[in-house]
Amino acid sequence: MAASDSNADESYPIAVLIDELRNEDVQLRLNSIKKLSTIALALGVERTRSESIPFLTDTIYEEDEVLLALAEQLGTFKPLVGGSEYVHCLLPPLEVKRLASGDWFTSRTSACGLFGVCYSRLSPSLKAELRNHFRNLCQDDTPMVRRAAASKLGEFAYVVELDYVKSDSIPLWANLAQDEQDSVRLLALVSPFLSFFHRTILNNMLCQFCDKQQKTTSCQQ
Repeated sequence: MAASDSNADESYPIAVLIDELRNEDVQLRLNSIKKLSTIALALGVERTRSESIPFLTDTIYEEDEVLLALAEQLGTFKPLVGGSEYVHCLLPPLEVKRLASGDWFTSRTSACGLFGVCYSRLSPSLKAELRNHFRNLCQDDTPMVRRAAASKLGEFAYVVELDYVKSDSIPLWANLAQDEQDSVRLLALVSPFLSFFHRTILNNMLCQFCDKQQKTTSCQQ
């Protein structure tokens, strides 16, 4: 009887957290998402994979801050689902591709904040898909989506390979900086992408120039 009571006591906080994940109050959901690791530790790796992750997949979140908090939490979940062998099961709750191509602009807007969190953990083929989806969001018909993409371009550029920053991110930023909507242009012009560009791209170009100069000097000597 005592063991049964103990199990009930342990499951009660978990039940409360799960109820909060369903709550309409965004702050309650955020608080509960930040405690997901507590639920996972209590459930164990098998039940986390078979129960917790499917639950998160079925519970649709469209608010930017909730999706971002979920992405950040799941980014630490590899040991809680059993290691690298099972890490793929963490992607369905986020479903970045589904959100990015959703019919409602709210889902596409929410997707913009997830690319930077998920990108580095994916295979090359999935990375290519995500870059294509982000490109589409930067060119979306809805200004709200383009605004969200402009504000997150810098975060995404920090995790994208340098070659793709040059071939994809810079042209995307240039287009957003010339957008027909003032608010989109403003977000592009104050985007963290600019500081990233100055610190990374220009430094890289300067190093390449210096290398060429050194080689030219060596050849002349």
